[in-house]
Amino acid sequence: MSDFQLQILQKLNEQGEIVSSLAAFPDKASQEVLSALNSLQAHGKVEFKNIDTLHYDLSKEGQEIVDKGSHEVLLVKVIADLGKLQIKDVAAKLGPSGRVGQARAFKNGWIKKNDSNELELSDKVKAMDLNALADDTKELLTKLAGGDAAAADAKTLADLKKRKLVTQRKVTDFHITKGQDFSLTLEKAETDLTSEMVQSGNYKDMKFKEYNFNSQGIAPHSGALHPLNKVREEFRQIFFSMGFTEMPSNQYVETGFWNFDALYVPQQHPARDLQDTFYLKDPLTADLPEDKVYMNNIKAVHENGKYDSIGYRYDWHAKESQKLVLRTHTTAISVAMLHELAKNPQPTRLFSIDRVFRNEAVDATHLAEFHQVEGVLADYNITLGDLIQFMEEFFAKMGVTGLRFKPTYNPYTEPSMEIYSYHEGLGKWVEIGNSGMFRPEMLESMGLPRDLRVLGWGLSLERPTMIKYKVQNIRELLGHKVSLDFIENNPAARLDEDLYD
Repeated sequence: MSDFQLQILQKLNEQGEIVSSLAAFPDKASQEVLSALNSLQAHGKVEFKNIDTLHYDLSKEGQEIVDKGSHEVLLVKVIADLGKLQIKDVAAKLGPSGRVGQARAFKNGWIKKNDSNELELSDKVKAMDLNALADDTKELLTKLAGGDAAAADAKTLADLKKRKLVTQRKVTDFHITKGQDFSLTLEKAETDLTSEMVQSGNYKDMKFKEYNFNSQGIAPHSGALHPLNKVREEFRQIFFSMGFTEMPSNQYVETGFWNFDALYVPQQHPARDLQDTFYLKDPLTADLPEDKVYMNNIKAVHENGKYDSIGYRYDWHAKESQKLVLRTHTTAISVAMLHELAKNPQPTRLFSIDRVFRNEAVDATHLAEFHQVEGVLADYNITLGDLIQFMEEFFAKMGVTGLRFKPTYNPYTEPSMEIYSYHEGLGKWVEIGNSGMFRPEMLESMGLPRDLRVLGWGLSLERPTMIKYKVQNIRELLGHKVSLDFIENNPAARLDEDLYD
């Protein structure tokens, strides 16, 4: 037991109770008192309760008002001595606080302005003794300095603090009473019953600390899945339930061929500019596919057209296709998988969820990297109607219904559609994905039969995650500013609930 704990017990024994710890132990800080009381309470020696009060200390300017009077009263006395005072001379007479005094004197009806832009006393003040002028500001500050915190209402106190006349501080006091096991000694209670105690019988004379059966114990240290990974797993389960196979997506670097050319994106397209795409410097290029027939078909489709296409009418260069880029979409994976499918054409369902990279300005809704969720479905003689039906089934599994579709343009799909859902919170329709039927000139270049058609769609992983976890800034979801507590404490999302509620 510490000396201070013993002092508390002795004073409590003498007085029966300690109404104010501040009065009983004026030299002790509130935190030191609290620490001692917590320890004594844990042993049943005392009971206590906090008494928090607000005190207001006067600033230097506030103390001057108490000593000499408020700015408004001082201004009235100056005007009374001079008879009149030019407004421009107020600061010279009273300093920077003169303007405050002028405003408050006007508000009280103590002064008025004449036609010469001079201040003079109002008729009400002229008819009275200036010593009888009620100095409310001085009286209020005097009461506050004396400990009367209830002398002013919240609005008045806020005004005084804004004027920097007072500063607020909280004072913690304690009311202390005897506990059920009060005594002047502090015995340490045993926490465990040992075999030696039982054999010797000493336990009969020992005091044991009560067990707290409601205690949940110390939380075990463990890792936690990032919210993006939680939502990603929900998407994966939806795909698997619909018969999809996951594509390998761990290759972030692609050639311009798979990222652009194979997708019928012309080499002069703005998406291939440096301001939109990250290019590698070392190595700068990589080899193109060894499938010469496929390469010749791609060249023909781009330059003069093929498979019912008129092409882009430009000179296609293989060197441009060899440039290495950070993939701008996971469709680069899809087209490579479809090229493999051409060796053994058959209906298939594929999906991928992984990172893509765009050279974009970072803000609350955009990062230079994000995750794309992509699905590809290949089957014989499917149509745009099949795509719409499948989109409705797919999004319904996430709780998103009542879709709308809007025509759009993609270089590698035709027809193409943006997918919209109504956002109840925003009160408007918002885009939630993009979709389309892959172009024949893209598919037939690989050797896929004309009647084996492929539909595809994609959406970001970040958007539904931000909605689910109520994140307003994407930089709080991904990157170095993410809170570790946010990652650890958020539960797994369930996409069978409405994403847009």
